[in-house]
Amino acid sequence: MILSKRPEVDRFLSQPDPAVRAVLIHGKDRGGVGERALVLCRKLVPDIDDPFDVTVLTEADVDADPTRLEDALTAQSMTGGRRLVRLRLDGKASVDKAAAEAVKVHAEGGYNPTAALVIEAGALGRDSGLRKAAEAAKGAVSIAVYDDEVGDVARMTREALAADRVGLTSDALELFVARLPRERGLMRQEIERLILYIGPGSERTIGPDELEAHLGVEPDASLFDAALQAFGARAAPAQASLRRALAEGEHPAQAVRAVTGHLGKLRRINALTANGATAKEAAKAAGVFWKQEAEMLRQARAWRPDALSDAGASALEAERACKSTGSPDALIAERLLLEVVSRARRLGL
Repeated sequence: MILSKRPEVDRFLSQPDPAVRAVLIHGKDRGGVGERALVLCRKLVPDIDDPFDVTVLTEADVDADPTRLEDALTAQSMTGGRRLVRLRLDGKASVDKAAAEAVKVHAEGGYNPTAALVIEAGALGRDSGLRKAAEAAKGAVSIAVYDDEVGDVARMTREALAADRVGLTSDALELFVARLPRERGLMRQEIERLILYIGPGSERTIGPDELEAHLGVEPDASLFDAALQAFGARAAPAQASLRRALAEGEHPAQAVRAVTGHLGKLRRINALTANGATAKEAAKAAGVFWKQEAEMLRQARAWRPDALSDAGASALEAERACKSTGSPDALIAERLLLEVVSRARRLGL
């Protein structure tokens, strides 16, 4: 079954049909995919971090051992409640096929019928076996995540600001929305930064001039600056920015997400220019800060889709490693930045 209209998607995520055993959420905006998956998972089980009733698998897990997905879906709840199996994919054909087969069997009740399978994937073409399986099965749902429209972003911003009792004038809101990246996770981060700048609970509403002062502040220790330097093949500035950020209390996992966000902007610039947009139009639509426009466009010319896919896979692996108990998060983040630097140099940057 396919859910495409926003009202029906929101209704399903907030009140999932018990007859649906498998849900595929896919799209190029991985932040938007993850956000919707999180909303759904919290409705399916009381505690999404419960190690007994929740199993989280990655593409690497299934690729290394295809039986792990079947074992997770077959297992029974230790507490008598509903089990949840979360699978995050990055586009490997062999895993797409294995996941498609699991969706077909599970949708028909072939495994533990009380278990819920939620799959998060990138953009899937119509030839994807997984997408076809989720769309065809009665006990499965396929949800495609598309880029947020300007109106959706403005509404999300207004709601987030109102929740913390702050606001923007209409002119400032238009300016802020135009500057936002089009990746949902990065949008949320930028909105949270703005709320902290205005002052949560202050009842303040700021205009364009004060907003410009906020948007113009790019601290040297910014993890986003570390990512910008890494993709530009500048190892020393990238490492320096990372270390200063960590010294100021930033978590290494945020550095990994900054890398993911930066390559997301490069992907969007490439996609828009390929579809006829000018370089400046593409940069603006991707939420590039005007002072970084020239550098981002320089990088976009060198970082082609295959190179970005390789970097994205490395970032996903680094994020997974950061979540492992006792992992050296800071070293993992620094190693990722240096790997990006190395790739950038091979691309001629």
